[in-house]
Amino acid sequence: MKPTHIILAAAISAAFANIALAAPAPATAAPMTAAAPFDASNPFAKESSLQYNYPAWDKIKDEHFAPAYAEAMRQHAAEIEKIANNKAAPTFENTIVAMERSGRMLNRVSSAFGTLSGSYTNDTLIALGRDIAPKLSQHSDAIRLNGKLYARIKALYDKRASLKLDSESAYLLDRYNNDFERAGAKLSDADKEKLKAFNSQLAALQTKFAQDTLKEANASALVVDSRAELAGMSDKAIDAAAAEAKKRGLDGKFVLPVVNTTQQASLSVLTNRATREKLLAASMARGSRGGEFDTRNTVLQIAKLRAERAVLLGFPNHAAYNLEEQTAKTTDAVNSLLAELATPAVNNAKKEAADIQKVIDAEKGGFKAAAYDWSFYSDKVRAERYAFDASQLRPYFELNRVLVDGVFFAATKEFGITFKERKDLPGYNEDVRVFDVFDVDGKQLAIFTFDPYARSNKRGGAWANAWVGQSKLLGTKPVIANNLNIPKPAAGEPTLLTYDEVRTTFHEFGHALHGMFSDVQYPRFSGSRVPRDYVEFPSQVNEMWMAWPEVLANYAKHYQTGEPMPKALLDKVQASSQFNEGFRTTEYLAAALLDQAWHQLAPNQIPTDVLAFEAQALKKAGVDFALVPPRYRSTYFSHTFSGGYSAGYYGYLWAEKLDADTVEWFKANGGLTRKNGDHFRKTLLSRGGTLDAMQMYRNFRGKDADIKPLLERRGLTGN
Repeated sequence: MKPTHIILAAAISAAFANIALAAPAPATAAPMTAAAPFDASNPFAKESSLQYNYPAWDKIKDEHFAPAYAEAMRQHAAEIEKIANNKAAPTFENTIVAMERSGRMLNRVSSAFGTLSGSYTNDTLIALGRDIAPKLSQHSDAIRLNGKLYARIKALYDKRASLKLDSESAYLLDRYNNDFERAGAKLSDADKEKLKAFNSQLAALQTKFAQDTLKEANASALVVDSRAELAGMSDKAIDAAAAEAKKRGLDGKFVLPVVNTTQQASLSVLTNRATREKLLAASMARGSRGGEFDTRNTVLQIAKLRAERAVLLGFPNHAAYNLEEQTAKTTDAVNSLLAELATPAVNNAKKEAADIQKVIDAEKGGFKAAAYDWSFYSDKVRAERYAFDASQLRPYFELNRVLVDGVFFAATKEFGITFKERKDLPGYNEDVRVFDVFDVDGKQLAIFTFDPYARSNKRGGAWANAWVGQSKLLGTKPVIANNLNIPKPAAGEPTLLTYDEVRTTFHEFGHALHGMFSDVQYPRFSGSRVPRDYVEFPSQVNEMWMAWPEVLANYAKHYQTGEPMPKALLDKVQASSQFNEGFRTTEYLAAALLDQAWHQLAPNQIPTDVLAFEAQALKKAGVDFALVPPRYRSTYFSHTFSGGYSAGYYGYLWAEKLDADTVEWFKANGGLTRKNGDHFRKTLLSRGGTLDAMQMYRNFRGKDADIKPLLERRGLTGN
């Protein structure tokens, strides 16, 4: 899944596309010392000389960011002032296009800073993130609340019919006018000052939440005293736990780090029930244990400020404000979708829980199943029902084969593009791999980077982002990055993936395709700059190829022998495709419903107890099933409290409706063919945000999406 990055409301230029990548910051942070003077030797002073303006990671140092940010904001402010104060009558070129050209330096500084903040952070960058987030918010407000600038945009918008603009330009003008109005351009001067205060505080608090969540995850790792407590894990995994403990100064002990989701991978193999219980408890307690990384007060402050800002802007709550710009449009539409699926999903989960209890009873376990038993015993149910367990798959999912012979192979078959790894471009870390991407005609299309491994200074989850976005106006070509969080094996050992990790690899590359195929004029529309509940659609479609027979046969080979995955095993994988779907849907819906519950509150409805509100919200929505806790609890829900998914986490399911319908289209039209790929690229992937997202879908599909394929995929028919 992608939370790809943090987004400032109403992005209005190329610069703001990547300002969003900067990690957010604590409200209580002490100001940094003044930035060092900016000089021409700073690597951000000019565009990178590397191909496609690929970042010069070998030249970028921590100390370059503060002065570069200060200079970049100064330059951008000067560019905007020149546009706003232009004595010539406003034209599309001297106002809208000029704004699209502005902020180039700020764009490259923010892109690099956001990349490092997410993938390879350190104390210096964390401190800078705390300092810079409110400053970027203030800089953004100074532009979006500039009365002269808005007057020029509005003048153009009011006479748009007579401007004879092409369709992309006309839509750009519409978006600018809408962005400025949603950002508060029509407010009174007094209300603009209130809005600026809200935005600055939120920028700081969202950064605090992001940074505290990462620190809390590291602090919440489970420490055990003996190998016996980790029984069920492989010897190599236990050795890695010992090495992690030693690295933390805990010689003789064993440490299991905690990943971002509630569920933890080790729960599926740990035979010691007490260890499973401790591990899940450590995961679920994150952010609510007290201490310096407790996020509960931050959650309450963010929820209240967002609600107050929404009311100031004329909306009943933050969800109503955010959803207006999404394809869902209204809270009623989102609530209806989530409510429609909640009951059948929980019913399925309860049936799955009953199957788990039967196994426990058959083994004379003498206990009732708990949430920390689910992964362990559901694998036993799967083994009994389908005669295989998930661990049988891993020897056939070696990382490089999955990437090159799976992900790249499918893209070549579908779109005709090819890949060549290169070693001359620097990475910010030794794990980063770089590939040239060539189009059908042999000309280079893009650069793709791949950073697969987890690190203690890398945020959780998986995501894609554009280091450089495509734009004909700016003459830029795409440089697109994928990030995963796969545990790195010991030196010399193969990287063997789980089924879900393979799915994630294909998913994130779907985002990369969206960025690499972008063929737009303006930066505002580049790549995946589309509504949040639409952005996951292309990436989810790309998941279909992971189990497509032709693709799977090409990459699913035993890492030692090269033998293909046995057909009998593959048949079992496909037969079990809906296994545990009740759990998967319920844990996701619980998180999506929590996101809506927090953001559909009016300012006077903000609670005082985060965990009590969470329990009440889950019960009210009918998803308070103790065996299936939310995928994210409020206190570590980075998607919604520091990422770009506030009131938008439902978007994965909303996009999956389009995805499931699209998969049916591919199957009906011959599957993995160039003809199908070319149509998908031409009508959808290449168009970025240049027109209404649902119209774009209709242009591709010929009709609106049907929800039936989604219900069938999730096993929610007949409930």
